[in-house]
Amino acid sequence: MPFDLILRGGRVVDPSQKLDAITDVAFAGGKVAAVGTGLKADPGTDVRDVSQFIVTPGLIDLHTHVYWGGTSLGIDAEEFCRLSGVTTAVDTGSAGPGNFAGFRKHVIEPSQVRILAYLHVSHAGIFGFSHRIMVGESEELRLMNPIEAAKVADANRDLIVGIKVRVGLHSSGTSGAVPLDIALEVANEVGMPLMAHIDHPPPSYEEVLARLRPGDVLTHAFRPFPNTPATAQGTVKKAVLDARERGVLFDIGHGKGSFAFKTARAMLANGFYPDTISSDIHQLCIDGPAFDQVTTMSKFLCMGMELSDVIAASTVNAAVALRRPELGSLKPGSVGDATLVTVKQGQFDYEDVVGEHLIGDRKIVSEGVVIGGRWWHPK
Repeated sequence: MPFDLILRGGRVVDPSQKLDAITDVAFAGGKVAAVGTGLKADPGTDVRDVSQFIVTPGLIDLHTHVYWGGTSLGIDAEEFCRLSGVTTAVDTGSAGPGNFAGFRKHVIEPSQVRILAYLHVSHAGIFGFSHRIMVGESEELRLMNPIEAAKVADANRDLIVGIKVRVGLHSSGTSGAVPLDIALEVANEVGMPLMAHIDHPPPSYEEVLARLRPGDVLTHAFRPFPNTPATAQGTVKKAVLDARERGVLFDIGHGKGSFAFKTARAMLANGFYPDTISSDIHQLCIDGPAFDQVTTMSKFLCMGMELSDVIAASTVNAAVALRRPELGSLKPGSVGDATLVTVKQGQFDYEDVVGEHLIGDRKIVSEGVVIGGRWWHPK
């Protein structure tokens, strides 16, 4: 099959293959066709000189809110993904069983960017999240809709990758872990992983972890006090270590209130890296402090994570969490997505959710994306 596109001469960093080399990447039929030097172009091949760039598998943002127009927190997926190098946006609970059909028809299906979703166990998902209105959907147990959630998840397995629930004082009030237990029932019924949001107690970080199963995701994992994974002495809590040992996954989910440099420094100093780095992008944090996926990745690069580990946490590790091995890789036969980035040198001001600033010396910048084997620009 003739190549549709060749990215020529970039530094290809693909942790799924332990690859870091100057080489070419070719695409055909919407998939990665070949990786190697001197790949031969056909007369109709689009050949791009990317020798100034780093080429990675298409970035996966495991925590986004892109039900634009359907929820007050949703942002436009195509605009966001083009600017932040994301080729797969995973929406985490914007929609529930009562409004997922609209999300699918009006946003997901027309989108050129791949959108996957964790379905909220609450009937209308995260419906009351804005600058003026803040209603914790999990606080009202009458809105929990496990029967319909199971039906909708089962009927939309092509797009729904798991079940979402938000617990904590701001999202579930005094209901504690009850919404989490309901969501776990649904996840068990449909055989899918669960993503749990956590904010202020109740419930505690430890209570949530104790319920999570292998393959489940705790998002906002490096959040500030209270409900932080680190002890006052700067060590990692035993419950956190035990959860990782049994296969629970830890996701960043930066957002407006869920990432602190203090927590991250303590976790990284103990060798506890996040499994996945995600932005939790939504209307209340797209103008700061999260901004986008590459900015969130840059913060970890500036805190000492190796570039390959940062890329892994936004590609192959996210694909594992999604149980979508065709994503997050440039192995031939994988989905034909790639992201081009540069790492700028200088002084860059980064801010966390509690107002602490970090002056970093590097910044990851998105320079372009390939989606479905084609150089992509939104309309």
